[in-house]
Amino acid sequence: MITPKDGLALAQYTMIEKIFQSHSQSDGPIAPGDVIWLDIDVRSARDFGGPNVVQNLEKYYPNSSKIADPAKTFFTFDCNLPNNIPYAQNQHRCRLFARKEGIRLYDINMGIGSHLMIEEGLAVPGGTIVGTDSHLNIMGAVGAFGQGMGDQDIAFTWKTGKTWFEVPSTMHVEVSGSLEYPLTAKDLTLAIIRKLGSKGALGRAVEFTGEVIKNLSLAGRITLASMVTEMGGIIGFISPSKAVMDYCRSRAGNISLEPVSSDEGCDYIESVVINIDDLNPLIAIPPNPENVYPVSEIEKRSVDSVFIGSCTNGRIEDIEPALNLIKQHGIADNVMLKIVPATREVYQELMKKGLVHALFDAGGVAMLPPGCGGCASGQIGMTGTGEVQISTGNRNFTGKQGAGDTYLASPLTAAACAIKGVISSPEEL
Repeated sequence: MITPKDGLALAQYTMIEKIFQSHSQSDGPIAPGDVIWLDIDVRSARDFGGPNVVQNLEKYYPNSSKIADPAKTFFTFDCNLPNNIPYAQNQHRCRLFARKEGIRLYDINMGIGSHLMIEEGLAVPGGTIVGTDSHLNIMGAVGAFGQGMGDQDIAFTWKTGKTWFEVPSTMHVEVSGSLEYPLTAKDLTLAIIRKLGSKGALGRAVEFTGEVIKNLSLAGRITLASMVTEMGGIIGFISPSKAVMDYCRSRAGNISLEPVSSDEGCDYIESVVINIDDLNPLIAIPPNPENVYPVSEIEKRSVDSVFIGSCTNGRIEDIEPALNLIKQHGIADNVMLKIVPATREVYQELMKKGLVHALFDAGGVAMLPPGCGGCASGQIGMTGTGEVQISTGNRNFTGKQGAGDTYLASPLTAAACAIKGVISSPEEL
């Protein structure tokens, strides 16, 4: 349980201040704007960036032990599966380094690193995690601090077990209302981005509260936390529910864990209230995730491809409802549906439920081993010039998923578009 250090007066702390206080060597209370040394519980690098981490370690620490604690240090391969030649070179360089240094490596069969850290019980409430993934702030879904950093910063963290960090201010976003089918956590997330914009949380931690937030499943919390990057935020926290705590305890080997929550009366730099009572399925039109509109108001452009996956919407809870719609209605001619589960565990669930077979029967479907899919260059989900794609990913900047036009939507909206062959809302089904 995160509590004030011995000798420190009780104060009202936000979630990130509690986590930072418990992981810093500071003798006094910390506050926004302070620069601290932060102890890191989990240090990671993926196949994108990982080889540069290795290069920096070998360059700057040639004659000494390169890893502070191999048991806390991990490689994850999720960006390029199956790989091309340059990525094959990068991945194997990391494999050789991992074998030499005794580091655990999650290879190309395992899935997205941030999801694996949650599944494997490495990311737990109150913990600190860093890596070379710009969406590692997904860890806020379980009440942990996660952050993507540059290759040299990660190399330093691997060597020392710590990194410097400026304590950010925290903003409070309270959401009122409820989510009723066919609304999903992705629609909720797009509604928040529509309200805050791409810079509304710039340089801040965000705490999300409200009954609709409390009632989100772990998959829904992951969706919301993963897109705080697109709001400009450092991390988005959701205080863990009992269900999330039970999940984390079981995955971490039933170790003693306590939820992290902010203190009543803590100091927020800003508070925002967002009501979603009148929410309809939403879609973000290119080229920016903040260009959010009701699907019903968007021109019904013909859709060439649909991508369901990514760290934002790659759980079984995301994929299964979409595939059930597709099983019922089929896929429109000339639409290519691309499915990429987040992890091997999700892939296994799809097989157990018979959904992989159903996908094959539906036709017009391509499945890839677990990973990032269309959010990473070189994978399934890229678009060609003039191609219109509906994606459940988190970014639709020009070039991010190819040369085409990418629209961001929920898995149910993506399924409706695949069924209709034009931009459509699941309400139309």
